[in-house]
Amino acid sequence: MERDGRRRNPYQLTDETPVYVISVAAQLSGLHPQTLRQYDRLGLVSPDRTAGRGRRYSARDIELLRTVQQLSQEEGINLAGIKRIIELENQVAALQSRVAELSAALDGAAAAMQQREAAVHASYRRDLVPYQDVQQAGALVVWRPKRTSEQ
Repeated sequence: MERDGRRRNPYQLTDETPVYVISVAAQLSGLHPQTLRQYDRLGLVSPDRTAGRGRRYSARDIELLRTVQQLSQEEGINLAGIKRIIELENQVAALQSRVAELSAALDGAAAAMQQREAAVHASYRRDLVPYQDVQQAGALVVWRPKRTSEQ
């Protein structure tokens, strides 16, 4: 299972597939392996673990490591600030996903309502004539049913 809970093909490589050992991840990110361990301890980047507790980094983890390095070196943000930024970005992504889900549900509900409304309109009796409001001030409309001989 991936981090978001969805099942995936075990032979399909994605950005979330943990394939890089720490030495390769350090080389790809341009950081020292000890820095990667420190980021893991601080919770900035959380790689998957093997059965023997070895770290395995995904392509997404490598990109996150580069982002952390950029925020730290170029922007001058401390690691606590970077952690908060990452948490907020994850929260925004989750909220955007939820908004998309709710929008889809709303669109489905609106379509269902329109179908029900069309069904109601289709069921109207065609022999009834809509009442037209008389605009004259003192006009009175009286309706009397035809009397049958039985009454």
